[in-house]
Amino acid sequence: MSTKGRIAGLALVTAGVATILLVHWMVAFWVPNEAAQGVVQRIFYVHVPAAWTTFLAVGIVAIASAVYLWLEDERADAAAVAAAEGALIFGAIMLITGPLWGRIAWGTYWEWEPRLTLTLLLWFTYLGYFLVRSSVADPRRGKRFAAVVAVVGSLNIPLIHVSVEWFRSLHPEAVVIKPEGPTLPSDMLATLLTSLAGFTMLFLGLFTFRYAVERLRRRTPPTATGETDEALI
Repeated sequence: MSTKGRIAGLALVTAGVATILLVHWMVAFWVPNEAAQGVVQRIFYVHVPAAWTTFLAVGIVAIASAVYLWLEDERADAAAVAAAEGALIFGAIMLITGPLWGRIAWGTYWEWEPRLTLTLLLWFTYLGYFLVRSSVADPRRGKRFAAVVAVVGSLNIPLIHVSVEWFRSLHPEAVVIKPEGPTLPSDMLATLLTSLAGFTMLFLGLFTFRYAVERLRRRTPPTATGETDEALI
């Protein structure tokens, strides 16, 4: 990784972690309880940013995969791999915090309602992305098959967004991305936007590091034992 890349990645990760710590303080001591749900609603400030970050990662995977299908540029495939790992990690946070919130709000950890079902399908799609890459003997074909999975899987994101409006759903409707603007109180909106910024910076920093590692791995020739020559790293 270049010096500039290390500095940029470290700066983003540090800023992201610091911002998320600030959000935890805001959630614990500053933002008020939501009137209907009370203290349990505070998980909203982790669940929604994790969902946003997951969708951002999926978007990057889809764009990078489309570029790879078009140009077969290894840099695009490396970016897709790095972002796909982020999609799985932040998607797992989203899928864990959602049921924890639902247990109190709905009385159950899980309901097979549209948004939850589509989100779970999205996560398994990108798990399948890695399974496809490793299940094909020809690496080039595996990369191309996985790229197709990534592009098709990303089409799920618009469906997830509109699912609460198109279908009967237990999931609450959007309170931020609305034609008339956000409907959250200003202090709740400020806390949410701060958390969104923190999660985004953390993801971008980790993505920067992971992309650099993936590029280095592909440039480094194997040793006679089949392992990476650490002297070259």
